[in-house]
Amino acid sequence: MNSRRKFLKLSTLFGAGGLVTACSDNFNVKTNELKPRKFDHLPNMMDGIAAISVDEHNERIALAQELMTQNGFEAIYLEATSNLWYYTGMRWGQSERMAAAIIPRKGEVAYICPMFEVGRLQERIIVGETVRGWEEHESPYDLVVAMLKDMGIEKGQLGIGEETRFFLVDGIRKAAPHIDLVSADPITAECRIIKSLRELELMQHASDITMAAYKETVKHIELGMRGSDINDLSRQAHAALGVSGSLGTMLGVVSSSPHGSIVEPLLEEGMIVLMDGGCNVHNYASDISRTFVFGNHTAEQEEVWNLEKAAQAAGFAAAQLGAPQENVDIAARKVITDAGYGPGYKTPGLPHRTGHGIGLDMHEWGNAVLGNKRPLEPGMCFSIEPTVSIPGKFGVRLEDCCYMSAEGPVWFTNPSVAIDDPFGDN
Repeated sequence: MNSRRKFLKLSTLFGAGGLVTACSDNFNVKTNELKPRKFDHLPNMMDGIAAISVDEHNERIALAQELMTQNGFEAIYLEATSNLWYYTGMRWGQSERMAAAIIPRKGEVAYICPMFEVGRLQERIIVGETVRGWEEHESPYDLVVAMLKDMGIEKGQLGIGEETRFFLVDGIRKAAPHIDLVSADPITAECRIIKSLRELELMQHASDITMAAYKETVKHIELGMRGSDINDLSRQAHAALGVSGSLGTMLGVVSSSPHGSIVEPLLEEGMIVLMDGGCNVHNYASDISRTFVFGNHTAEQEEVWNLEKAAQAAGFAAAQLGAPQENVDIAARKVITDAGYGPGYKTPGLPHRTGHGIGLDMHEWGNAVLGNKRPLEPGMCFSIEPTVSIPGKFGVRLEDCCYMSAEGPVWFTNPSVAIDDPFGDN
């Protein structure tokens, strides 16, 4: 059994801190000055970090066009989602009004948006030049058909990005019955699932920032806090480091539910603290989970924590080049079921897949799940997080993301070492 002394030693290693909540008053009424914020000392870790270059966006479009030729597509339609940014470098908010890009198999990308938004969209263009606008009383769907005709497309397959909203797909389908609307996944997923060196660098930096935010946040955890209080601290730490990010925190019995609960217990001695989250660096995500005990831990807590660590290590060992990605789930789950949990997704045990793909979206293609027979290859990125959930008691999740190199799997972050050393040598 661990002692309170070990947790205090952990806190000393990271620095001492006091209680902070979202309601903290940072103004000293006696001196008429702002009080120093707890994270003012942190460096801005975004200084000097460059985004994806225009050249790389153009290379992505060229690859998409090559894949369109191979798969018999005439064009792909990209609504304002991460797919739009991936190819064009443009972020645009969604509304009831259509705003999108069309990438033809041959030729340049073209954009469509409301007429009154044309100027604002043109300000954001870094690849392509053509923008077509529609007035409020006009049909954007008819304009899509006209744009396709201008590209020489009057029949064939139009790929639709997987996050495109139904009303847009339905409108295009009705306006263009001669066009076959199909999933764009053979283009978009195939491009995005393999990360470039620059993408890996941005994801590494996002992971480094989140680990720094973890260490700073833990300094300020105190008895009586709620998970939302700790999450607020993590937002402040991420912001001080130069990004938007957070660490959702589940305390005690709430940690047995993989995605938490509306219930918010107050932190007590001996409670499991499960933190999960990340940030974005030039749109590329991190996703990391850490679990530890505030104060004394029990033999059961340590046993489950060690089981979780063994399962995560088994999943990583199974992530070999050329092996089906499902092997990661199979190996991690076997460790847990061999210990008497489960079987399958039953709890107590592992109630979800072992991992998910990650990149521009925190969850994207490349899941470590039974049935995913796709061979692992360099550039693929995914999490390994085989939670052990014990309903009514607690849960333990250790989540780190890895990428496949030419030599095999590489962690973005060093896994936790022990229940009283949740951050290892990061």
